[in-house]
Amino acid sequence: MTGYLTTHVLDTARGCPAEGLKIDLYKIDGESRTHLKTLVTNDDGRTDEQILPAEKFETGTYELVFHAGDYLTATGTPPEEPRFLDVVPLRFGMSEASHYHVPLLLSPFGYSTYRGS
Repeated sequence: MTGYLTTHVLDTARGCPAEGLKIDLYKIDGESRTHLKTLVTNDDGRTDEQILPAEKFETGTYELVFHAGDYLTATGTPPEEPRFLDVVPLRFGMSEASHYHVPLLLSPFGYSTYRGS
């Protein structure tokens, strides 16, 4: 079995997929943080390609950084200064070669995540 990483972002305040949300992927190694990729969600709130495909998959610690503030501004959510949620980092470990799905449920004042399938 090979591993890979995907996500799905849902805007729970608007009740729809979060289209156009920028996501950065980082590999974490101790105190080192290496940028691997930047993607943007499509009209279904997913990325058009796997965030980390099987041929690049390695176990370890990673971070997905969701640029929620830019997305909220683009969708017309009234801004406050500073915005309560701007950049949402999710740090997680992948310990085996399998499908890791890390979704984000987002609203202007809260978010949640889980290991999906």
